[in-house]
Amino acid sequence: MTQATRMLLIVIFGITFVSRASYAAEVDRAAVDFKTPSEIKWVRNAAGTNESAVLFGDPSKPGPYVVGLKWLPGNMSRPHFHPNDRYIVVLSGVWWMGSGTKFDPDNTVPLPAGTTVIHPAKGIHFDGAKQIDAILLIHGIGPATSTPAEQK
Repeated sequence: MTQATRMLLIVIFGITFVSRASYAAEVDRAAVDFKTPSEIKWVRNAAGTNESAVLFGDPSKPGPYVVGLKWLPGNMSRPHFHPNDRYIVVLSGVWWMGSGTKFDPDNTVPLPAGTTVIHPAKGIHFDGAKQIDAILLIHGIGPATSTPAEQK
């Protein structure tokens, strides 16, 4: 066995040992909390237009919260506003957004994955997904409510 082969085997053994050791690590969940994908519970809304998952906090109560929102294809909200600022990241898909009291899905802007959005408090908007799912990460201060604002 050559010295180069021996060194390669030592490196491979070291990487294998270190990576297996990292899987055995534990963290103090009081110090660092997390949810793995299998622990996230997605709930479909009554209308069947989207699914949401509360990741941290409680959006129905005062205080900070983080939720995941998955818009299903072909579904959009009607014009509405929220009482508090909301900060959003488009995680996957394309999220379509429009503003104003007139619902007009053809006059929306496509926001691809990686886009960051701020919904200022009381800003009237409508949004959703067209051809593909749009998965969002939303952070705000509760209680998170939605007030209809469509011009009739």
